[in-house]
Amino acid sequence: MGPLNGIKILEFSGIGPGPYCGMLLADLGADVIRLSRIDQKGSNNKYDIHNRSKRSIVADLKNPKTLKEIRKLIQEMDVMFEGYRPGVMEKLGLGPKECLKLNKSLVYGRMTGWGQDGPMSKRAGHDINYISLSGALNAIGNESSKPSIPLNLIGDYGGGGMMLAMGILAAVISSSRTGKGQVIDSAMIDGSLSLMSFFYSLQEMGIWKDKRQSNFLDGAAHFYDTYECSDKKFIAVGSIEPQFYKILLEKLELTDPRFNNQMDQSIWQELKNIIAIKIKSQSRDHWIKVFSDTDGCVTPVLSMSEAKKHEHNISRNAFCRYRWI
Repeated sequence: MGPLNGIKILEFSGIGPGPYCGMLLADLGADVIRLSRIDQKGSNNKYDIHNRSKRSIVADLKNPKTLKEIRKLIQEMDVMFEGYRPGVMEKLGLGPKECLKLNKSLVYGRMTGWGQDGPMSKRAGHDINYISLSGALNAIGNESSKPSIPLNLIGDYGGGGMMLAMGILAAVISSSRTGKGQVIDSAMIDGSLSLMSFFYSLQEMGIWKDKRQSNFLDGAAHFYDTYECSDKKFIAVGSIEPQFYKILLEKLELTDPRFNNQMDQSIWQELKNIIAIKIKSQSRDHWIKVFSDTDGCVTPVLSMSEAKKHEHNISRNAFCRYRWI
């Protein structure tokens, strides 16, 4: 059950952000059927969380009879989406024009890296390439080192899968009201640019430098960074607001008057060095105990294994087992 209960979705199998989009929709109650190529039969990993709550079928997309059956299936769907390169679905006779003729209320989702058009639309690429052109990659990392790779969270998942899911939801609402379907075109480069909107806004305001580790949210500030503890583990400090910053200083027992000038960027590195020495004098567990039940905005930097065991994540059932269908 869920808000999308009764919504039928056909997902053309892919990797990463496409299946993630389908997972989100299935988690919301939609009946998601994942259609994989015949040569992928039996290759799905039962531990792949992307496949939870979905049904799965395989099909030979080179067989005209199979394509005929897929068209019949599309007539029954509320949504279908794919993540192939531009033109692939058209060659199969399953492009938006053909499918909307079969089902006028259909929501047709498409996701690519570069978009359906533009000078780079036909080229291959991955998350790192899309965010390199959106400005996101250059903004992340230390000033003295090369850009840091934020896994493939920004382009693939945030800018791609999440944006596609949001677009599909909006189109489903429109379709239910008007009876008319539409095409949702999600391009990862566009999505990563959208995720960078806050920073482009700050730059236009003149309060964001176009240089790594030079701003209050990119690791330059002493009150927004990670620090190593005596046990080689780390804590995350995000004490931006004055009331939270005050707690940080109190708990760290820092009385140097320079800390009263929180937003003076000229002394951020000096203050950061003082905090680093202080925090490295004790273990991570020590600091978590010191900041427990406070609004100091200080938390442990957990590994994936540790995150599964954290009491807050456990209390919210953030990690759960699921049944493979």
